[in-house]
Amino acid sequence: MEGRHPKRRKDKYNPYRIWELDGHYYISFKDGQGALHEFEISEQIFYAFDTFELEDLSYLNVWDRHIEQSEIWEPTLSRRVFRNPENFEETILERLQVERLHSAIRQLPEKQRTRLLMHYYDGLTYAEIAKKESCSIRAAEYSVHGAIQRLRKIFERN
Repeated sequence: MEGRHPKRRKDKYNPYRIWELDGHYYISFKDGQGALHEFEISEQIFYAFDTFELEDLSYLNVWDRHIEQSEIWEPTLSRRVFRNPENFEETILERLQVERLHSAIRQLPEKQRTRLLMHYYDGLTYAEIAKKESCSIRAAEYSVHGAIQRLRKIFERN
């Protein structure tokens, strides 16, 4: 029996095929022993299977566009999970840079320092800082940007 059937790609694990012939609806599949079975089904069941295939196709498209490209393989997973041990020099240089940053932040005026820390370390938005500090959002934003400019100048001097 062959009639009109939806032409679409299917998941490799989809075990059945549906089609329509002269107003009758059919489904076929192979059982575990490989024997082919074909049955006439109602229109409702046909459209239920058809809807399922469309949803499955939608998922396959999402998989192709997004998930498959971000698949993690053993080597990349290992690199992400285990941080490569730093050598002694890298550890010292990193600590010196952090101390230099802390020293520069301590040199900022109090308002700028407070608002900068609230924004970058506490993760507050300018609106949240403005509410806490009883100032305008623009003032909070201006203080943070001003602090960044001062830090740049401090680092350029040293």
